[in-house]
Amino acid sequence: MGENGLTQGYIHVYTGNCKGKTTAALGLAFRAAGHGMKTFIGQFMKGQEYGELKSARMLDPFITIAQYGKESLIHVTNPPDPEDVRMAEAGLENCTRAMLSGQYDIVVFDEICTAYFFGLISLEEMIQVMNDKPFGVELVFTGRYAPQEVVDRADLVTEMKEIKHYYHSGVPAREGIER
Repeated sequence: MGENGLTQGYIHVYTGNCKGKTTAALGLAFRAAGHGMKTFIGQFMKGQEYGELKSARMLDPFITIAQYGKESLIHVTNPPDPEDVRMAEAGLENCTRAMLSGQYDIVVFDEICTAYFFGLISLEEMIQVMNDKPFGVELVFTGRYAPQEVVDRADLVTEMKEIKHYYHSGVPAREGIER
């Protein structure tokens, strides 16, 4: 049983081509904090200062966020940049350590599906994390391009589907809304 009474803990996947995946994971963390539960969020491929980082600092020790990416956007190359791979591997190791530590009720691997898609994380590593999840821990994977094997193993899968987005009209990312 988890520290705050999670008897089983399930595996969530938030995927799809629209915004809302990280926001859904943060909403879960925010809800859990209201019940005294602790969440660790490891953000793959992200190194920029986002509003959620500032908010998480206000909710310490209930929400902890760590980033495993460069301050600039990732430039996709094939093969991937070794530094991007190194950062993703460090994120995988640290998130897994958090998941196994007994200190967190929820562990979010934010953008791990996207990191997989770009060759920074292997499918085998993702499946191993799912296999190693302790019974009382809720595990969340987010990111576009969730592999079918991960979707099949998850208990809850939500796909964010873009119907319409103002980016296509030239609206840039705005402080407090998209970042």
